[in-house]
Amino acid sequence: MRLIVGLGNPGSGYANNRHNLGFMAVDAIADRHSFGAWRSKFQGVSTDGQIGGDKVVLLKPMTYMNESGRSVAEAVTFFKLELDNVLVLFDEIELAPGKVRVKKGGGHAGHNGIRSVAAHIGEDFWRVRLGVGHPGHKDRVSGYVLKDFAKSDDIWVKELVDAVAGEVDLLVQGEDNRFMTNVAHIMGGTATPPSPRDAINAPEED
Repeated sequence: MRLIVGLGNPGSGYANNRHNLGFMAVDAIADRHSFGAWRSKFQGVSTDGQIGGDKVVLLKPMTYMNESGRSVAEAVTFFKLELDNVLVLFDEIELAPGKVRVKKGGGHAGHNGIRSVAAHIGEDFWRVRLGVGHPGHKDRVSGYVLKDFAKSDDIWVKELVDAVAGEVDLLVQGEDNRFMTNVAHIMGGTATPPSPRDAINAPEED
């Protein structure tokens, strides 16, 4: 069994924030693989189904980003999971928009959701980093991730979450390198959006 967690903040006001890309990705997985209705559980909402013959539980913590670990820990304890079976999807400012990297363990790189998860369950879970680009200066990060994607981002964001959902069976099977390769190939079909570093002074479309 695998637990796949998407990080984000609850409520309609946060729904299209860059910080909610993890929520968007697990929503796409649930839709693509015909999971059941989301229901309140583990201080979040969860649903379960089958991917590639394996049982998968999807979880969106409703604790707000900085306390995500409380929700994840509750699910891990309930299912008696080894951390090798826990995958967490989240927004990554250190990756260009649309890029994906998968890694087991490591630090939190300043991501408060990952910091919380690691504090509650340990560091040896799988991280699926979904690139959103960097605003150019560390002082701008908080406002940047808590702002909605621009309308011009809609195409690549949808393509990214659809690619993750379409290739997630490889993650479930432990084939993280093939997953990254396939997602990169799919994303190569769309022009790579400019990095926010190159457009700091350009007005952003809301």
